[in-house]
Amino acid sequence: MYIKVIIRQLLCLCLCLGLPVCALAGDRDFVVVIDAGHGGKDPGAVGKRTKEKNVNLNVALALGRLIESNMEDTRVIYTRKTDTFVSLDRRAKIANDAKADLFISIHTNALPKGRIARGTETYTLGMARADENLEVAKRENSVILVEDNYKERYAGFNPNSSESYIMFEFMQDKYMEQSVSLAKGIQGQFKSYARRADKGVHQAGFLVLRATSMPSVLIELGYISTPDEETYLSSKKGVAALSQSIYNAFAAYKKTQCIASDTTLPEKKNEVKEPEQPSQDKKEKKAEQTSDRPVFKLQILTSSTKLPAGSSKLKGVKVGYYTENGLYKYTTGDTEDYNEILRVKSRLGTKFKDAFIVAFRKGQKINLQEAIRESKKK
Repeated sequence: MYIKVIIRQLLCLCLCLGLPVCALAGDRDFVVVIDAGHGGKDPGAVGKRTKEKNVNLNVALALGRLIESNMEDTRVIYTRKTDTFVSLDRRAKIANDAKADLFISIHTNALPKGRIARGTETYTLGMARADENLEVAKRENSVILVEDNYKERYAGFNPNSSESYIMFEFMQDKYMEQSVSLAKGIQGQFKSYARRADKGVHQAGFLVLRATSMPSVLIELGYISTPDEETYLSSKKGVAALSQSIYNAFAAYKKTQCIASDTTLPEKKNEVKEPEQPSQDKKEKKAEQTSDRPVFKLQILTSSTKLPAGSSKLKGVKVGYYTENGLYKYTTGDTEDYNEILRVKSRLGTKFKDAFIVAFRKGQKINLQEAIRESKKK
């Protein structure tokens, strides 16, 4: 009790003197991952004079430099610092492996030829409630089409099909409050500091946000398809104003998060835990459940031969398996709750980077999107 009182008094003193409050935690730096969207063989949206991948990278690097120059207690990690291609799941894995406190993905918007729009908008993960937001998610997710083996890696997800996005109806982001708080701050700074048109904070189904295990936002800096916005986005003035706006919002967000963290003294987050093994009562309860409901599992490994019990390839995870096309396919995390299997995937992502979700009914594999739709109806 007395320790917490002393910490609060020290926090107040730090705030009055303008000192960094995160330093009181003493265990580690605040970690932010900055993700410059697209890159390499994926140009993103293309304007008349520039490409989205270049705009994104310029702002991402400028933002990182601001943080590194002004915040000694913050570690910046980039998903890319050059014109290279990085898959969407790899970007999320970089953040998860670093046990990051925040993930900021930077993008640039576009519209079909003949349509004009201006302004910035910031997204958090969720189900798009407007067609316009869904189209933004479709465009950003379409990068997976140039990735190798994308159908298996993203469990049959089709970025151009509206039906695929039904899965985001189930996603309950436990970091939503923090994500929305940062998104509102970013939009406020774009409006007040950079003097850009404010298109608001929205939710949509972005694959790059889906797999992250921390507060996360995706920023659309402006419309590269609108001539005057393209000029601004590719100018030194535009890059400086946009990066400074994001930095201002980040600094304000970080201060509030550090205060909350230091005063409540929570346990360390993001520790990888194995899926909880069901007790006998849980097993009996599971047996009593309706047998025709879809069951979701995480497929972690494929082998041409049956693995011995305790195989090192399974990394200590309790598994089952099914056979398909002469292969043994190992799974874990059997559940009728799609949100639960997403949590299992997040926990085990560092151990099995190519793991993906599959669905079964009465022991037979079924289409994942069909299973998600059916679960939603029930």
